[in-house]
Amino acid sequence: MAIGVYPGSFDPLTIAHLGIARAAVAQLELERVDLALSHRTLGKARLDPSGVERRLDTLREQLDGFPDLGVVVVRAELIVDVAYGYDVVVMGADKWVQVNDPVWYGGDPAARDHAVSALPRVAVAPRSGLSVPPGLLLSVPAELADVSSTAVRAGRTEWAVEPPRS
Repeated sequence: MAIGVYPGSFDPLTIAHLGIARAAVAQLELERVDLALSHRTLGKARLDPSGVERRLDTLREQLDGFPDLGVVVVRAELIVDVAYGYDVVVMGADKWVQVNDPVWYGGDPAARDHAVSALPRVAVAPRSGLSVPPGLLLSVPAELADVSSTAVRAGRTEWAVEPPRS
């Protein structure tokens, strides 16, 4: 069976992240999806090693009980590098827009096209206001389209994923 990777900062993990990962497993018949926590997510500040370890521990707790979801730590920054060796790369529509922006490839559309063509199969979750090519679209509940980690940090705690209670 195929294995997918879902890169992100997951700061914090939201119900949308979880819903997207679970949808990818089910719809793409994946054995597992690894949430890939990067030391540096493209366009975001680099995490210090203790921050990575704390977030890794939290993610492992939150994903306990989901044997088809894993967590890995990567040093790669570009999605094409994170996705190397996986069968599928999963992302939200906001990340898809970023992946296709030539600015991340030195402003060179040819470099962008080369990187995007090197990706494995791509599965993209919808996000309000952003379009996704139909052949890449994951089907997820519409209410997840506006969920964001930023909103959770700002107080939308109903969108947070709590670790299971022992």
